[in-house]
Amino acid sequence: MTSKKVWFITGAGRGLGVEIARAALAKDYAVVATGRDPGKVEAAIGANPNLHCVRLDVTRETEAREAVASAVDRFGRIDVLVNNAGNFFAGFFEELSPAQVRDQIETLLFGPMNVTRAALPVMRRQRAGLLLTISSTAGITGGSFCSAYAAAKFGVEGWIESLALEVSPFGIRSMIVEPGFFRTDLLTTQSTTYAAGSIDDYAERTAETATAWAGMNGKQGGDPTRLAEALVQLAGHDDPPARFAAGADAVQAFETKANTLLAQAEAYRGLSSSLGFANP
Repeated sequence: MTSKKVWFITGAGRGLGVEIARAALAKDYAVVATGRDPGKVEAAIGANPNLHCVRLDVTRETEAREAVASAVDRFGRIDVLVNNAGNFFAGFFEELSPAQVRDQIETLLFGPMNVTRAALPVMRRQRAGLLLTISSTAGITGGSFCSAYAAAKFGVEGWIESLALEVSPFGIRSMIVEPGFFRTDLLTTQSTTYAAGSIDDYAERTAETATAWAGMNGKQGGDPTRLAEALVQLAGHDDPPARFAAGADAVQAFETKANTLLAQAEAYRGLSSSLGFANP
């Protein structure tokens, strides 16, 4: 049992997960850092008496329950759940196999659902907690070559927005984070799997896109350390934002989508509004 705030972070072995863990530890919080190899997780973050590393493949319900139980056994509670673990299946929809699309949604949507389902009973007993879920600007606006990824992230947006209404009476808050392009590991070969090119019509654009993204890796404008520090700061607020646009490019994505929706609503306002029964 600890009096410190306890953070439970998925995908904490590399990338943004490592930075969030370090930022939380720097605030003297207790951190449960999870990943498929706890040894690699601890090596990436660095040994710390407030750190507890646990094995967790988010796609496995049993491991989610076991990891949450281990966190409670060690620290007695979970105050902030960070759903961060992820990967990226990139490619045009026709060239992504059904198995790849399912794997993408399994990791990015059903994975966080598994962990959240395991953690919610703890937070309900506490009558307190924060669900901090890493989405993406791809959960706000779809993009070419990102159909599977966007499908999963759009699902995360709808799930958390709905779940927030269900759990708020128990003192459980939620925050969805939509990062733009940050210098994480997402575009590395460890995290990104490209669809096998099989359709000539897409071949030229596939080569151009894959080359551009490979060239962008390691050069993204967003600083993951600063993002992690911002998330720790926001999590400390009594009323954290329901959504946080992470990065100037994310702010622009929010504004563009909002303006597009307004324009689409206005374009056929008369027709849209005429669809009720004439004599209700």
